[in-house]
Amino acid sequence: MTAALKLGFIGLGVMGRPMALNLMKAGYAMMVYARRPQALEPLVAAGARTAPNPAEVARAADVVFSLVTASADSEAVALGADGLIEGARAGCVVIDMATISPLATRRIAAALEARGIDHIDAPVSGGPAGAQGATLSIMAGGRQQVFEKVKPLFACLGKTILHMGEHGAGQITKACNQLALTVTAQAAAEALALARSCGIDPARVHEALMGGVAASRVLELFGKRMVGREFGSGIDTRLYHKDLGIVLDLAQEAGLPLPAAAVVKQQINALMGAGEGNADFSVLIRVLERAAGQIIE
Repeated sequence: MTAALKLGFIGLGVMGRPMALNLMKAGYAMMVYARRPQALEPLVAAGARTAPNPAEVARAADVVFSLVTASADSEAVALGADGLIEGARAGCVVIDMATISPLATRRIAAALEARGIDHIDAPVSGGPAGAQGATLSIMAGGRQQVFEKVKPLFACLGKTILHMGEHGAGQITKACNQLALTVTAQAAAEALALARSCGIDPARVHEALMGGVAASRVLELFGKRMVGREFGSGIDTRLYHKDLGIVLDLAQEAGLPLPAAAVVKQQINALMGAGEGNADFSVLIRVLERAAGQIIE
């Protein structure tokens, strides 16, 4: 793969925008599309061209990245009116980096491959900081040959790049990631809420936990925000609500009970009902505080 390869990117939010910019910094020509014109501005300033719809992005690109919010959004971008399928030529590769249902992923892949268009599902972990620093963990599903073809592009975006299996395998891996993340965040919230309720400084408890076997990246990142009441940045809670929906659907299909996931989903439901779906996921601690009658700014 060389910098002569033409790329497209659809979905320029808090994750997609820095990812597209990192690909451009590596020397790749870029065509972009976003529903919000203001989202295009940093890319245009860096030299990207814009397209009026996904079909036109695909028409100009050898590889198209898509990173939108939900399964229905990915299906609309790929298969809807003026979707990628209408513009992509045979041999084009569509890389869906959104976190969506594996079933939707397989539907998209089958429809595209019927037209000779290759497909990789490649959701990521690492958050906005990982997107900006090109240190994401990328978990891919799809044909091995296609994965190897686009792996140099993934190297512009992340440090851990793994092929997990056939179509949908990347999404299943991401669901496992989100399960572990959300349950661990719930444990961090409970530990820090318990510390405060018992009269111990949560900041000191967080420091102590980070020095022992309970330490984790989730505790480090989300625990720090819980202690500092930093609920305004990061990934919206509503997106974890969507992700746990995928997790529990997979568990139901597999006949596997996931009691901790079900509890965290109910906690997120409470946050959504309180109008905090757009806050960072560290706001999870507020559910416990409210239940204890605590009002903490």
